[in-house]
Amino acid sequence: MNRHTFVLAAALVATSVPGAFAQSLNDVRSLFDAGQYQQAMSTGGASQDPRVIFVVAQSHQKLRQTDEARGVYERLAGRPDAWGAIGRSAVAVLSSNAAGAVQEADQAVASGGSIAEAFYQRGLALSAKGDVGEAASAFQKATELDPNWASAHYYAGIAYSKAKRADLTADHFQTFMRLAPQAPEKGEVQSILRTLGR
Repeated sequence: MNRHTFVLAAALVATSVPGAFAQSLNDVRSLFDAGQYQQAMSTGGASQDPRVIFVVAQSHQKLRQTDEARGVYERLAGRPDAWGAIGRSAVAVLSSNAAGAVQEADQAVASGGSIAEAFYQRGLALSAKGDVGEAASAFQKATELDPNWASAHYYAGIAYSKAKRADLTADHFQTFMRLAPQAPEKGEVQSILRTLGR
């Protein structure tokens, strides 16, 4: 096989297998869920998928790399769709502008009602504003749209805990533990579940 034939064959494989050389959202989320934030950023850093970009930005936040997280969210913020509003909301949260974050998240939900991240971001914005009841509802909706998203269950559990809803706290935390058994939040979640008698 000469070089030209090999290059052609590789190109055919890349075009016939969607995502052959790109990491999937599930791959990047699995790394994130296990606390492997640096690997999640390396794996998803070149992706154009807004869902992967969102996880990369969240990874920077977990590592307290606020400026880097802001830069990644700004990649989303420039988009003319619901993802743009999600990005702008996240930037507003980082800038301690909870009211602006909620306003942008509301726009994301209005224009992207089937995007779990729109509701998740709304939950984060409402949490920053101190509205735990509404935040819990937003995270709940995110888990309904994407039942296998561990982080959405984690934050739903946190919000429901603050809203004094032990039943829903336990439900979301148990799901979180099933989806992300290696998560760095494991000890915290197990402790809360013990206090709830679960």
